[in-house]
Amino acid sequence: MLILAIGDIVGKPGRKAVSELLPGLRHEYGLDMVIANGENAAGGLGLTPATAGELLDAGVDVLTSGNHIWAQKEIIPCLDSDMPVLRPLNYPPGVPGRGYLSLGRVTVVNLMGRTFIGNLDCPFRGMDRLLSELEPKLPAIFVDFHAEATSEKVALGRYLDGRVSAVLGTHTHVGTIDARILPRGTAYVTDIGMTGPSDSVIGDDTEAVIERFLTAIPHRLSVGKGRVVLNAILVEVNGSGRATRIERICREVD
Repeated sequence: MLILAIGDIVGKPGRKAVSELLPGLRHEYGLDMVIANGENAAGGLGLTPATAGELLDAGVDVLTSGNHIWAQKEIIPCLDSDMPVLRPLNYPPGVPGRGYLSLGRVTVVNLMGRTFIGNLDCPFRGMDRLLSELEPKLPAIFVDFHAEATSEKVALGRYLDGRVSAVLGTHTHVGTIDARILPRGTAYVTDIGMTGPSDSVIGDDTEAVIERFLTAIPHRLSVGKGRVVLNAILVEVNGSGRATRIERICREVD
């Protein structure tokens, strides 16, 4: 199987990149599944039913999220619907939505880190519980680990090596150069990167971000403009769910 994971989609520019580039990528690589992190798809903060629908119509199969999943309240009822949108697995019991979804031969899991990002349940032990409870256990398990700290991401990748097909980091919006297959067959990258305006500060308008740093006055940031790129990671897995190939993909919108 060939599975593509698209990094954090930021605002209208990111959605445009997915709509324009994903059909060609699906054809070029013969993709079996597309996963995308959509928690910044609605104006750079959160996800709405309309923006989720736009991405699903463009060819995304499963949308993952992170700490901004609650930013747009209208998405909350959709989290308990048939719409393939995930919130992090390690939120406390009783929270709307689900943290994993099985489609075909693939289970997609959404986890969120705790270091510098939020006070949630332990992602390590949460994943242990899920792996012990999954029935049937499908051959391919892909984890979107939405986390701030590089060390936490690397540690989870090592912790799950050989037990899942891929641990792919999101949240920091800057693609890392460490895409690799770990010793026991798990594909890993610390951060996939961002799908949105690259002439920005991680997707936001440059001048507005600099002003906030200079003044320390909080204010709403707008999505950046200019050149738009799609960052993604391609992973190939064999019949037993072990990763046999990992490739970074970066495409620019014409």
